[in-house]
Amino acid sequence: MSKRPTLADIASAAGVGIATVDRVLNNRAPVRDDTARRVAEAAEKLGYHALGFISARDKRSLPVMTFGFVLSKEKQPFYQNLAREIEAAVTARRDIRGKAKITFVRATTPEDFCSAIKGLTEQCDAVAGAALNHPKVTRTVAEAAAKGIPFFSILNDFAEPSRRAYYGMDNMRVGRLAAWMLATKIRQSGKVAVFVGGSRWHGHILRETGFVSYFRDNAPDLHVLDPFVNLDTRQITYEATLDLLSRHSDLRGIYVAGGGIEGAIAALRESRPAGKIALVGNELTDDRRAALSDGYMTMVISTPLETLCRNLVDHMIKAALGEPNLPTGPQILDPLLYLPESV
Repeated sequence: MSKRPTLADIASAAGVGIATVDRVLNNRAPVRDDTARRVAEAAEKLGYHALGFISARDKRSLPVMTFGFVLSKEKQPFYQNLAREIEAAVTARRDIRGKAKITFVRATTPEDFCSAIKGLTEQCDAVAGAALNHPKVTRTVAEAAAKGIPFFSILNDFAEPSRRAYYGMDNMRVGRLAAWMLATKIRQSGKVAVFVGGSRWHGHILRETGFVSYFRDNAPDLHVLDPFVNLDTRQITYEATLDLLSRHSDLRGIYVAGGGIEGAIAALRESRPAGKIALVGNELTDDRRAALSDGYMTMVISTPLETLCRNLVDHMIKAALGEPNLPTGPQILDPLLYLPESV
């Protein structure tokens, strides 16, 4: 067995005296921050058994930072997953002592989003959120920026030009991917339907635009019906899907650009055999995984949440610390694609 490192070994590696190492380890007296870090680095290299104590004391010299996040639909699995990834990304940082404050709006109105953003602006060093596009929200973000609080949009790009950057997917590309999958699966003439959460969600409108443009350019035999607004809710999507199936015998496929796809899955399970209607949606959750496995979904296009949150938190830290020359444009992430054979 190799010899266990001693305080003398650490002192030699760090270029300090044994008494200094003892003070860092046992917190006997104040030690300069750079000295404490040098001792901690030496202990880590040597594999010292009490490194955890040294690191804990060394961490006290790190800046304390609070990050705010505005989300909606607290009970939806996707937003629960996003909240967990946010917490994990903040906790994983070793260069700060960070805390994530997550606010879920109760209703998706401009006033609710504005109130949440204002509340977090007063408590946090930087704020990010997924909110709808509305002049009131844009003004609220501009007020935060004027106070020196950097703001980032996620999933749905909004509040330009005051927001620092957008983190999410290229939503027009997402819509074209959905259309490509449906056209590839269907391979016959007929009709396809698209659901959007509402006109205030710019990301949904971009997905619809990409969806329609793909069929116009590449699959003219498939007619895209006028978009249905489902307010991202299960019940509206369920009822509208049943209505579509009853009125259009040549309905071949459905794309749900936002939330509420659970309603479409339920309607198809009740009224059609698996695979009869091609269905594409976004964000992999347990119910969508089950629908893929059972043949009721054709593809799920998912946001890489871990990558999004890790990169977002890094950018928020740098912006809050005032680092120069940070990117301000959209930070586009490649989507994750899930098929029945990949879950």
